[in-house]
Amino acid sequence: MSNLLAAVVDGPTANAATSASADLALDSALSWRDGEIIREGAPHRILSGAIHYFRVHPDQWEDRLRRLAAMGANTVDTYIAWNFHERTEGDARFDGWRDIERFIRIAGEVGLDVFVRPSPYICAEWSNGGIPFWLSGRVDALRTSDPAFLAAVDAWYDRLIPLLVPLQAAHGGSIVAVQVENEYGSFGSDHAYLAHLRDGLRSRGIVEMLTTADGITADMIEHGSVPGAMTTFTFGTGVADAVELRREGEALMCSELWGGWFDHWGERHHVRSATSMGGTVGELLAQGGSVSLYMAHGGTNFGLWNGANHDDVLQPTVTSYDSDAPIGEDGTLNPKFHALRELFAPFHAGALPDVPAVPRRQAAASAVLAPSRSLLELVRSLPAVGEQTPGPQTFERLGAEDGLVAYESPVVFSAGTTLTIDGLHDRASVFLDDERLGTLDRDGETSLAMPESGGRGLLTIVVESLGRINYGPRTGEGKGIMGSVMIGRRFVHGWTHRIVPQTAPDAAPGMVSSDGVAVARIEVAEALDAWLAVPGGSKGMVWLNGFLLGRYWKVGPQETLYAPAPLWREGWNEVVVLETDALGSTVEIREQPSFGPPEEFIGS
Repeated sequence: MSNLLAAVVDGPTANAATSASADLALDSALSWRDGEIIREGAPHRILSGAIHYFRVHPDQWEDRLRRLAAMGANTVDTYIAWNFHERTEGDARFDGWRDIERFIRIAGEVGLDVFVRPSPYICAEWSNGGIPFWLSGRVDALRTSDPAFLAAVDAWYDRLIPLLVPLQAAHGGSIVAVQVENEYGSFGSDHAYLAHLRDGLRSRGIVEMLTTADGITADMIEHGSVPGAMTTFTFGTGVADAVELRREGEALMCSELWGGWFDHWGERHHVRSATSMGGTVGELLAQGGSVSLYMAHGGTNFGLWNGANHDDVLQPTVTSYDSDAPIGEDGTLNPKFHALRELFAPFHAGALPDVPAVPRRQAAASAVLAPSRSLLELVRSLPAVGEQTPGPQTFERLGAEDGLVAYESPVVFSAGTTLTIDGLHDRASVFLDDERLGTLDRDGETSLAMPESGGRGLLTIVVESLGRINYGPRTGEGKGIMGSVMIGRRFVHGWTHRIVPQTAPDAAPGMVSSDGVAVARIEVAEALDAWLAVPGGSKGMVWLNGFLLGRYWKVGPQETLYAPAPLWREGWNEVVVLETDALGSTVEIREQPSFGPPEEFIGS
C-alpha cells in the first residue's frame, strides 16, 4: 500500500491514537498517594458541591456557580446526562442548554475546579438514569458488556470525550477528576464493562484522576471498583464505615454526601437540618477526607425529565429538585450554605468571595385560567403514528420519549363487561366516544366497568408516563401499554396511536371539558424569578411562553413550579396548562415556594 493511500485509510485512526498517547504523557492535576490526594506535590482537599447544568437555565449557570464558590467550594461536580444530549439516536447536541463546554469554562472563570461524571448511567433521579430511551428500548442488558450497549456507549463517547479533553487541567482547563461509572456496585458485577469504560476514557485522551463511587458496604465497593480509579463513597452518614472500607493507599472521599434528599409525588417534603448535615461534613473533614455535597444546588426537573424509583410501587420524582440544598432552587441561600461556608473557609488561603445578594422575585399575582379544548379533542387533532397495529405499542416502539400517548380502537362489548389493561405503565384516562369512563393506575386499579347496557364505540386510552425509573434492576423499563387491553376475556385489536408532543399544546377554541387545555395571560413589569401554582388543578403540565416547566399533581407535596427569570418577558406572558383530570380556574404567581409539609430525612 502506498504511503499516500495508507494516510487516507489509516490517517484519522492513527492521528487519534497518537493524540491519545501524547495526552497520556501529560501529568494529571490530581493523584493519590499514601492516603491523600496530591496536587503539585502537596496534600489537597476536594471541597465540592454538585450542580447539574441540565437542571439550571443556562443564563443562570454563572450565578449558581458563583454562589457555590461563595459557599467555600473549590470544585463543582456535575453529571453529564447522555439522554439530554442525544434525544434522537445519532443526533447528539452540545448547543444552548446542552453546551457542557460552556458550563465547564464558566466554572473555571469563577475559580472552580470541575469533577465530571460522564458515565452512560448517572441515576440522579433523572429520567432513565440518563440512558436514552431509544437504547433501553432495544437493549436488554444495560450497563454490561453487551455488544449492542457498548457500541452505543462508544459512539456517544466518540462525540463527548473529545469535547472534554482540552478542558482538562493538563491542557490548562478546569477538569481535575472524571468518574468512570456511578454506584455500579449496587447494580451489577460485570468488571469487563467497568474496564471498558475506564479504557475508553483513557484511549480518548482523559488523563486526569479517575474515580468510582459506591455505597458503604464491602460488597458494593468490591463490585463497583476498577483498577486505576480511586474508590470513593456515597452516603448521608457513615464516615466511620468509609474510613474502614477505604482501600490501601487511596484517599478518603465522599463523592455524594447527601445533605438533603429528593421528593416523590404523594410523599412528604424531605429536609435535613444544617446541624445534621454540618456534623457529617465536619466529621469527614476531621478524618482528612474530601467531599462533594449532593446537592449544593439541586435545580429543577424541567420538562418531563424527572425520574422515578420503584419499591414495590412506582415512586415518580417531583418536578422540583430543590433537595433542601444549601443553594435553593431559585438561588436562595439557607442556613446550610452558611454552615458549609464556615466549615470550608479554613481550607482557603484567602478570604472567600462575598455572599451574593438575595434573588429578586415577581410580586404575587393571579390570572384567570380559560379553558379552550378538551383532552379528547386535543389528541384527536394529532396525526396517527405509523400504521394501525393488532396490539397496543409501547412508547419505545412508537418513538415516544415521555409524556402522553393516546391509544384508540373501535370496540363492541356486551352488557356487564370489564375493561382491563395488562402492563399499564403508568397512568391512563379511559374514554368511550366522548364519555370519560375513569382513570387507571399501574399500582392501583387497572380495570374498570364498561357501560352497563353494552354497546359499541371508539375506545380512547390516554396513557401518561410518570417518569422513567432511574435506579435499580428496573432501570430502562418501558412505558405505555406493555401487554394488552381486554374487554371481558377478549383481546382488543386494531390500535391507532397518537403522540402528544412536549411542545405547548394548541389552544384553539373547541369543546370545553373538565380536562384539557387552558390558557392564562399574566402581565409583569420585569423579568424576574417566580413561583407558579395552579390551585384547584388535579394533574397536569404547565408551559410558560412555550417552555415546559414541568408537572403538577394535587397529591403533593410540591405545590409551586419554579419559573426562572430568563423565561419571562416584560409585558404579557402566556401560561398554557394541559390537565388530564380536572382543571383549576386560576394561575397564581406566589412570592414563596411551597414544597409541601416537611419531614426530616437522611438518605442511606
